[in-house]
Amino acid sequence: MDVPWEFLEMVARLALAAVAGSALGWEREWHEKPAGLRTHMLVSLGAAAFMVAALEYTHADAGNDGALRLDPLRVVSGIVGGVGFLGAGSIIRSRGSVEGITTAASIWLAAAIGTISGLGFYALALTAGAMGFVILFFLGVGERKVLKRFGRTDHEKLDGERREPPSD
Repeated sequence: MDVPWEFLEMVARLALAAVAGSALGWEREWHEKPAGLRTHMLVSLGAAAFMVAALEYTHADAGNDGALRLDPLRVVSGIVGGVGFLGAGSIIRSRGSVEGITTAASIWLAAAIGTISGLGFYALALTAGAMGFVILFFLGVGERKVLKRFGRTDHEKLDGERREPPSD
């Protein structure tokens, strides 16, 4: 069976988006956050699918008279705005504190990785995914160690004001 190169390229872009998004999602899952592995993979895969579709349509439409044109950058804009609403849904204000901002940022990064993968920038997508994982996982561990060293817990603000731990 002869598989067209374009199809394999499309599958590679989508697969990279899902794999790179899974690194961020795994870290969120590990810390038992509401948006975990599947959410991050789906956000990244969805963004990549939108970009691949936009690029495919743009190339397919190139032979027409140009009456209907699709600008891939407008698709990027739509992804950024749409995922912003998704991320905002993960931010919760509870008992005077705000929670979920890091998860919202990781969802936004997952969409960026998907968009980058969909455009075919493999090295950039892998680099962003790896850097995002390092920031979430390793800097999170370091942050907790520093707070503990200075006698603070994750549930205390850096200015020393105490806040209640989140309830389960």
